[in-house]
Amino acid sequence: MAFVRSAGKGFFPLDEELELLPGMLTPHGHECLVRLSGWMPFAKAAEILEDFMGIRVSKSVSQRYTEAAGAAYEQMQNEEVERLEKAMPVAETGADKIQISADGAMVPLLHGIWAEVKTLVVGEVQPVVEEKGEKVVHTRKLSYFSRKVSAQEFQRLALVEMHRRGVEHAQEVAAIMDGADWEQGFIDYHCPQATRILDFPHAAEHVNSIGEFLHGEHTPESQAWLKERLQRLKHKGPDELLHEIQALQPQHPDSKAISGNLAYLEKRKEQMQYPLFQAHGWPIGSGIVESGNKLVVEARMKGSGMHWAEAHVNPMLALRNIICSDRWKEEWPKIETRLRQQTKQRRNSLHQARSTIPKATPSRVSPDMDAKFMQVLAAKIEQQNSPQKAKSSPWRNFKHGKALYQRSGPPKK
Repeated sequence: MAFVRSAGKGFFPLDEELELLPGMLTPHGHECLVRLSGWMPFAKAAEILEDFMGIRVSKSVSQRYTEAAGAAYEQMQNEEVERLEKAMPVAETGADKIQISADGAMVPLLHGIWAEVKTLVVGEVQPVVEEKGEKVVHTRKLSYFSRKVSAQEFQRLALVEMHRRGVEHAQEVAAIMDGADWEQGFIDYHCPQATRILDFPHAAEHVNSIGEFLHGEHTPESQAWLKERLQRLKHKGPDELLHEIQALQPQHPDSKAISGNLAYLEKRKEQMQYPLFQAHGWPIGSGIVESGNKLVVEARMKGSGMHWAEAHVNPMLALRNIICSDRWKEEWPKIETRLRQQTKQRRNSLHQARSTIPKATPSRVSPDMDAKFMQVLAAKIEQQNSPQKAKSSPWRNFKHGKALYQRSGPPKK
């Protein structure tokens, strides 16, 4: 079997026939290492791989294989977005009732820098059930899309997940967000017809700020005031609460706690029609994205002592998305195919580059140059062997041990 080398690296043609991946591991070992590294730190993944499979690799190998796989999948998703934008294919049919929620979480980069990662969660809203005497709505079959990019680029790249889940074909869509402007822009871009719901706990934070201004922070009075207002907001809607806060404003004209929070709530009045939303079977909280931030982003990327190079954040997020969405078995074969394609492309490029290098031709030296060289060399040798040269050589005047090889004066008579 021939072993072929190119630019210092080699490969066996049998590798392609057996569909091996680049590197020293079998395809199964390669997959296991990347999957473990998607769940835990690279060093721990290498340790577990050795314990379970008897395969010993270093932390650097674990990191390199994982980041390469993540980068390959990120590239595939970016290419899919471009295809969707150009071809505009019809999406697959999704669930009848879908919830989307988006939010941001911070991750530590190198050199003490923190950056925001945005995450989209898509899920199917289940029928209302009664738990502990209360009506509850659950959202199941959650899937995630996360990237560290600008808000505008995030809404563009998230098309790949929105299309895959068939959001455009859902009979009903609710966008439950925390009210940030970029999230409203996201809804406008993907599903402007969606029912917009302000996350109830987020609305409660603004109401609580007013109560603490009136009755003090964390006092029994402010807690009782807040509980009564939230009950009213949840079961009667925002009108009565807003009128009450509007009446407080003239009494405290210089209070930003009242004026600022009131302006925020008034702007989102239509998104706080909680009795109506609940009557239509919608959840009123965006807990799925808050838990998504913890599960997808923070659990793997915010550990003790972790600091990420910016170029490696999105590849890891791409892997975390398919791991936490329970889509590993569906997506890993695609990653394997892309890794093989990349290896083949690199090899072909090396071969092509090598074939374009002109072959070295032996230099020809003229007979005249050979003769001159020999003359110079002979002169040098003659000069070194001359008596005068030998007499003046420093080592010959060295006195130590001189009697061993020559007399120091004239012979005795």
